[in-house]
Amino acid sequence: MKTRYLAAAAALGLAASAGAWAQASQGVTKDTITLGSIQDMSGPLAGFGKQVRMGMLLRVDEANEQGGVNGRKLELKVEDSGYDPKRAVLAAQKLVNQDKIFMMVGHIGTAQNLAAMPVQFSKNVINFFPVTAAREMYEPFHKLKYSFAATYYDQIRLEAPKLIKEKNAQKVCTIYQDDEFGLEVMRGGEAALKAMGREYTEKTTFKRGATDFSSQVAKMKAAGCDFVVLGTIIRETIGTIGEARKTGFNPTFLGSSAAYTDLIHKLGGKAMDGLYAAMTVQHPYLDESSQPIRFWANKYKTKFNEDPTVFSVYGYSAIDSFIKAAQKAGPQLSTDSFIKAMDTMVLEPDMFGSPTMTFGPQKRLGNDLSRLSQLQDGRWHVVSDYAKN
Repeated sequence: MKTRYLAAAAALGLAASAGAWAQASQGVTKDTITLGSIQDMSGPLAGFGKQVRMGMLLRVDEANEQGGVNGRKLELKVEDSGYDPKRAVLAAQKLVNQDKIFMMVGHIGTAQNLAAMPVQFSKNVINFFPVTAAREMYEPFHKLKYSFAATYYDQIRLEAPKLIKEKNAQKVCTIYQDDEFGLEVMRGGEAALKAMGREYTEKTTFKRGATDFSSQVAKMKAAGCDFVVLGTIIRETIGTIGEARKTGFNPTFLGSSAAYTDLIHKLGGKAMDGLYAAMTVQHPYLDESSQPIRFWANKYKTKFNEDPTVFSVYGYSAIDSFIKAAQKAGPQLSTDSFIKAMDTMVLEPDMFGSPTMTFGPQKRLGNDLSRLSQLQDGRWHVVSDYAKN
């Protein structure tokens, strides 16, 4: 009886062990690694989502042409959220439960990531390098969270004081999207002002998807704002600045990395000149003076018949970082082996200007540094060094 009991227990142990391996290794076969990503392909951030996707595809194709990762080819499955958190949940359910992805890479949007993460975490699927700089991408600590970008909060907290002093701004105001993203930007400015013994002169908000900013601009103009912190992305940045210029309201505008995109000046025109934005990696212009960036940008243009953008870089770099960690994890790739590799990972600066990123058992944000760029004559120019705490 005892022997039968021990044999049964051993069999159960083996089954449990096999189950754990199956769960940890979902999306990994002898020949392939299946990655998933959720992008906005049809909503207000569709311009960004398309660029992230193409950047990812470029790096996936490069890796597969070179034999894959430890002999396994990469397969990338992308779903559209339309920048809607409810659709992000459905997209995550499909990728995790039907497509059986190994990892979620480069998912765009703060609210969308927060909605999707519980679906992923229930199946031991890592959320790797989401394209959002919200603190929730690494806080509170979770072993399945990995974030690459200085937070919106820290970008504004560290960059705003220098610019406020440089411009001798007396009345600092903010307009921000009424959601997790906008609140992060607003709070970063709030913290910056508090450290300076000051507070916002005026605060105004808008709902996600808004297209008219006339009342918010009128409110800030009436308050005499001479410096505006923008918790805005593409069309909200253009709409706010465009409306301000029309009414003769010309404060210093400072946005987060969410406003650091070529689409601002392509869609908004000359009125956008003067805008400042925090950023980490630089926009890859086709005639960039850096030969490696110029070569990469022209390779991207040849493949997709479109100029690359900083969001193309985000997608490319996310896959590149995954590849480096997966190679380090070795042939027996699993969630556990990947985490073990990441715990001692050092990602060196790349050609796009990203600072060194390090991770550890309790460290899930690779980099907390940002710097400023300004739109001058329709082109982004780096105007500061990396800010440090």
